[in-house]
Amino acid sequence: MAFFGYHMPSFSYPGATDETRFDHLVSLTCAAEEAGFDLVTVMDHFYQIAVHGSEMEPMLEAYATLSALAARTSRVKLGTMVTGVTYRNPALLAKTVTTLDTISKGRAVLGLGAAWNEDEHVGYGFEFPSIGERMSRLEEALQICKLMFTEERPSFEGRYYRIQEALNFPRPIQPGGPPILIGGSGERRTLRFVARYGDMSNWWGSMDELKHYSEVLDQHCDAERRDPTTILRTIMSPVILVADQSQAKATLARLSPERRAQVTPATPAQAAESLQPYLEAGFGGFIFRNTTMLTTEAIGLAGELIRLMR
Repeated sequence: MAFFGYHMPSFSYPGATDETRFDHLVSLTCAAEEAGFDLVTVMDHFYQIAVHGSEMEPMLEAYATLSALAARTSRVKLGTMVTGVTYRNPALLAKTVTTLDTISKGRAVLGLGAAWNEDEHVGYGFEFPSIGERMSRLEEALQICKLMFTEERPSFEGRYYRIQEALNFPRPIQPGGPPILIGGSGERRTLRFVARYGDMSNWWGSMDELKHYSEVLDQHCDAERRDPTTILRTIMSPVILVADQSQAKATLARLSPERRAQVTPATPAQAAESLQPYLEAGFGGFIFRNTTMLTTEAIGLAGELIRLMR
C-alpha cells in the first residue's frame, strides 16, 4: 500500500497574517490527516530557500511547530524533511524528538541530513564545515540518536560529538525509538548511512536516476547484511494535482522554473496511473509539497488520489 507524505516548505499563505498563519497551518495539517496522508513534515530551515521563494518569506522553527501540530492531530506521523546536522547538538536533538514522540503519543519521525544552506549558517553563527566533515558529523549524530532512543545510559566518544551516560527519560513511545528518515542520495556515504541506520529515505529525480539510487542502496544493504525491504523508499512526487487541465497553467505558474521542470500536472485519476510504475519499481512512498496544496480544497484532490491507490 502506497505511503503518502504532505510536506510543508512554505508558510506563505494567501491572505494570512502573522496572527493567523499558524491557524491556517493547523487547518492544512488537519485536512491532510483527514485526506489520508501518513506523514506531515516541515523543513528544518530558518530562512526560506530559493526553490520555494525569497529568503524574506516567513519560516517557522521546525520542532516548536511540530509539537504544536502534535497536540492538534491524532494519526499522522510528524517530522522534518530534514533536520540539518549542524543546527543542533545530536543529544539535544534526540531529546527533542523523543519529546515530540511523547506529545504525539508515538508519531514522531527523526529526519536528518548533512545540511547545505550556508546563508543560514552565516546568519545564525553556526559553523559550516566541509561536506566531508558534515557527513562525518551526520554519522556520529545518527549513532548518538540511536543510542539515546534504545539505551538507558549510553555513552559515545566520537571525533565531533560525545555523550556520557546520557539520560533520555521519558523513553520514546515507539519501540526502538522514532523511525529515522535520512535525506539525500549520495552514493558513497548517504545511502550507506540509510542502509546502516535508516528506516526511510527520500529522493528526487528521473525514474532512471531513482532506480539507480535504489540499486546502490540495495548494494549497501547487502554489505550491511540489512534486509532492503525494511527501508521505505519515498520520492518527491513527480506529479502535481489539479482538478482538471484548465488549472494546470495557473498551478505551474506558482512554481519556480526549477520546480516546474520536475513535475507534471495531473488529475487524481491520471496521477494514480502515472505513479503506479514507481510502486512497481519498488518505491513505496510519495511526498507532495504544499506549494501546490495551500488550501483544504487542494488537499481534497490528494484525498481522491490516496483513495484510488488504496
